Amino acid sequence: MKRQYGYTVVAFLLVFGIGCGIVSGTETTAKKQGPLATGLEEQSGVEVTIYNVNLGLVKDQRKLNLFRGVGQLRFMDVASQIIPTSVSIKSLVHSDSVRVLEQNYEYDLLNPQRLLDKYVGRDVKLYTRNHYTDKEEIVTARLLSNNGGPIFRIGDEITYNYPGRIIFPEIPENLISKPTLVWMLDNRLGSPQKIEARYLTNGINWRADYVVTLNETDTLADLSGWVTIDNKSGTIYKNAKLKLVAGDVNRVRDDYNYRAKMMDFAMAEARPAAPQFKQEEFFEYHIYTLQRPSTIKDKQTKQISLIRADTIPVKKELRYYGAQYYYRSRHGEAISNQKIGVYIQIANKKSHNLGIPLPKGTVRVYKHDTAGSLQFVGEDSIDHTPKDEKVKIKLGDAFNVVGTRKQTDWRKIASGVYEAAFELSLRNHKKEDVTVRVIEPIPGDWTMLRSSHDYKKTDAFTAEFDIRVRKDSEQKLTYRVRMKF
Repeated sequence: MKRQYGYTVVAFLLVFGIGCGIVSGTETTAKKQGPLATGLEEQSGVEVTIYNVNLGLVKDQRKLNLFRGVGQLRFMDVASQIIPTSVSIKSLVHSDSVRVLEQNYEYDLLNPQRLLDKYVGRDVKLYTRNHYTDKEEIVTARLLSNNGGPIFRIGDEITYNYPGRIIFPEIPENLISKPTLVWMLDNRLGSPQKIEARYLTNGINWRADYVVTLNETDTLADLSGWVTIDNKSGTIYKNAKLKLVAGDVNRVRDDYNYRAKMMDFAMAEARPAAPQFKQEEFFEYHIYTLQRPSTIKDKQTKQISLIRADTIPVKKELRYYGAQYYYRSRHGEAISNQKIGVYIQIANKKSHNLGIPLPKGTVRVYKHDTAGSLQFVGEDSIDHTPKDEKVKIKLGDAFNVVGTRKQTDWRKIASGVYEAAFELSLRNHKKEDVTVRVIEPIPGDWTMLRSSHDYKKTDAFTAEFDIRVRKDSEQKLTYRVRMKF
């Protein structure tokens, strides 16, 4: 037998104590062979497509000297959160040269608990140090149980909480050091093979994080976007080709048909690309391709620059929202202590130095104070935003602009017909004039009977007022509305 894989095969033989059916590139056999093991040492390439629904598609390519005929291949170093029913394998040399007869996923992993469980009813050796002689003493014991801790029989006595080390003579059958895919293959190629295993895995996710820096007058902003990848899938992806899919991909748990459809969808190739991430439409989503290899370690959070745009026009707004339940019954003086919110709005247009699809994520906003020091002013989450749409970001609540409201009248006019009247007080304690947008969600089929300020009916159930409030002054908005339910 020739040893083609050095350390990998030797390690496999030591751990599993079984023969290996490795042959040279020209040797062939028609007989059924013993298991062949492959790990990251044989990996020639890997591609990872990450969806922002805690899902990844892995394409793992490896060069192997496979047996010819029927034999077993142990494909190690796969993700521990792999979805076994999503796995497929193909030859990249000749597509019809490898056929899978049987597939298994083994995940009974070697750890102290499982090792003890496997040795219940068997003899082990206990090592302990004699404090008087300062020498280690060896005792043979029978492991009786491992429920809540090991219990041993030593001679005719039973003991637990034994202070020494436990020595096992060998690794029990079926315990493995890492998750492993096991295939029974029919290989028809006598020369070296290059195969690609493809599978979906949970435990890998990505999100977008944005940093917005406002100018002194809150009219322009600089924006930078970062991709944050969180890998908890249970394996490393070395020098991987990385693709990110942005969109709300539907997932159905434990549905075999869904997984098969998802594999067909995820296997679709995107067109080639250029610097950092290239973005393009993909099905009903968007795909971002990193233009260089990147290593993603297990239990690692990685950030990669996504976009940068400067001098983006920004619109700052103060918004005061009402609520529908205000209109359905009598409330009197204090309806709520709702505060006036502070928002900025960005138009995702090419003319505004943007105009690209923005993946959903968190936007953090900063501004320089009078001393020139950058300060955090608020954050908000945004949804997937296509080009030519608007992004609205809530930064917090106004400190020096205060709003209160009271219901001045509420009556039933007829069956299903009601009237309500309100008075809103807006007080500006700032050193400059402000405009507050009052947004009133009026239910039912409504008619504005009178109001102290102009309004817009922005949709069937919303009236909006833009109220100018001078510095250090108060402005009152009054109106009466009739509603039919």
